[in-house]
Amino acid sequence: MKLAVIPARGGSKRIPRKNIKDFHGLPMIAYAIRAALDSQIFDRVLVSSDDADIIDLARGYGAETPFIRPAALACDHTPTVPVIAHAIQDCEKNGWRAKEVCCIYPAVPFISTEDIVQAYNILCEGRSHYVFPVAPFPSPIQRALRRTEDGYVQPFQAEYTEVRTQDLESGFFDAGQFYWGKAEAWLKGQNIHLHGRTIVIPEWRVVDIDTQADWERAELLYTAYRSKGL
Repeated sequence: MKLAVIPARGGSKRIPRKNIKDFHGLPMIAYAIRAALDSQIFDRVLVSSDDADIIDLARGYGAETPFIRPAALACDHTPTVPVIAHAIQDCEKNGWRAKEVCCIYPAVPFISTEDIVQAYNILCEGRSHYVFPVAPFPSPIQRALRRTEDGYVQPFQAEYTEVRTQDLESGFFDAGQFYWGKAEAWLKGQNIHLHGRTIVIPEWRVVDIDTQADWERAELLYTAYRSKGL
């Protein structure tokens, strides 16, 4: 069984009720649910939440909510892997034995169904426990600067100060959209970054929405995104 799990707790602090806040006419979590369903690759699409409003809304958009996430797995510092492991274990109680499981974060309005399918195909090659999207840093990470209290800057890696940017190795960051993984990898608690392969997506299609400024930037980008028919 191929399982999608969307972890969406109710206690967002910096943007209250972020996961169900309206974003361009839809509650934010609806974009993740629709992408999972539209990919037509999953046997079941679940939402893992501790919040009754999120659970009701998720059902309305076609996701299943067979359990309520325990409070111990819904705090600010709860890592992703144990949340997905809990979902897998709870599904097994219902006789739903997952083989491949995709964690899809709830605030991903730029997620692509094609990326989900591409990453799954790579996972099926059997050369890694996880597959997830990354994007290139817009500037060389070797030329990063630290800023002092009086406004001066110092290089983090002084040996690269005189190296041409085009001669530096590209750096990538986790897009934070989704993670495909083998069920046993989730259950064993294996680290995603240490055991995963990647696909590369454009940097402009990655927005980490944690603050109100992030939200407003995402809305502007989404407006442009839709105006181009993307």
